[in-house]
Amino acid sequence: MADQAQHYAIFETAGGFCGIAWNAVGITRFQLPTSSADATERLLLRRIPDAKPAAPTPDIAKAIAAVKRYFAGEAIDFSDLALDLAGQDDFFREIYAAARRLRWGETTTYGALAKQLGHGPEAARDVGQAMAKNPVALIIPCHRVLAAGNKIGGFSAPGGSVSKARMLELEGVKLAPPKPVQQSLF
Repeated sequence: MADQAQHYAIFETAGGFCGIAWNAVGITRFQLPTSSADATERLLLRRIPDAKPAAPTPDIAKAIAAVKRYFAGEAIDFSDLALDLAGQDDFFREIYAAARRLRWGETTTYGALAKQLGHGPEAARDVGQAMAKNPVALIIPCHRVLAAGNKIGGFSAPGGSVSKARMLELEGVKLAPPKPVQQSLF
C-alpha cells in the first residue's frame, strides 16, 4: 500500500497565500489564496487535520512554481499534475476529469458540462455540487464552470464569486455585467 501520509506547504503568490497538500499518489488538496499564511493553513488543515508541514517533493515544487506563474498572469495548464482523488465518487471523478480539460480562458456552464457527460439538465445541480466540493480548486479549474447564461454563479473559495471573477479576468474572460431588472423611462 502506498504511503498515505499527508504533507503540506503554504506559499505566497501574486494573488495571496496558497496551500497545497499531497501524499505518495499525488496532490490531495489545494487552497486558493487568502491574505495570510495563517488563514491559508487554517483552511487547509480544516480539511486534512492530520497533515504535516513538509518540504515539497520535486513534483510538488513544480506544481507550486506553476501556481505562482498562474497568479502572475501566465497561461498555465495543470492537467499533467498527478492528483489523488480517493474518497470522491465515480460521478464526481467524471465531472472533475471533464473540468480538467477546460483550458486557460475557456469556460462552460454547469448544464453544458452535464450534457457533455451524457446527462440531462437535471445533472447541472450535481455538477455544481462537484465544483463546490472540489478538493483541488484551480488544478481542477472549477472557476471556469459558470451558471446558466454565463453568469458567475457561486464559488466556495475565500472571497466567493469575487475571487472567481478575478481568476477569470486574469485569464482574459470578460463576463457581461448583469442586465438591470427594471428599465427606467427617465
